[in-house]
Amino acid sequence: MLWLMSPLTDRQAELLSPAGNWDCVRAAVANGADAVYFGLPGFNARLRADNFGEHDLASLMEFLHGHGVRGFVAMNTLIFTGELEAAEAQLRLLDECGVDAIIVQDLGLARLARHVAPGLEIHASTQMTISSPEGLAFADELYGLDRAVLARELSLKEIEKFNPTEAEVEAA
Repeated sequence: MLWLMSPLTDRQAELLSPAGNWDCVRAAVANGADAVYFGLPGFNARLRADNFGEHDLASLMEFLHGHGVRGFVAMNTLIFTGELEAAEAQLRLLDECGVDAIIVQDLGLARLARHVAPGLEIHASTQMTISSPEGLAFADELYGLDRAVLARELSLKEIEKFNPTEAEVEAA
């Protein structure tokens, strides 16, 4: 499970849990998760883990939202030209089923999502390898990111560079 906090919002820390099956989802909800993330067949780096099927999606999101929990779908792989049509169909399904956010690596997928499923939040995956405040600003300017998970190779000292000063927060 991951704890997330944004210095640019009033939100407290948020508990995010991976969940690849119904038992994991129920456990995450019962133990106070604010959100869960999971993969569907294809387009996610969790292909070796348990994943939900597209047929589970509507009932899964109904369950999560009924308990005040958000659902994020990992689409955190590179999308190749021959996969664009299937990726677009999956994005439309996610939007229809009320998925709250997608976790993406591929910049083209982020752009496609903004066009075909504008209701989905876009969270930059650690695989997007955002490693500097300038890189974050660039990706956010292009795609309007709602959240970013920084590159896992960063040291604490490097991560500190992402903390805005009070003046920068007030200017934003």
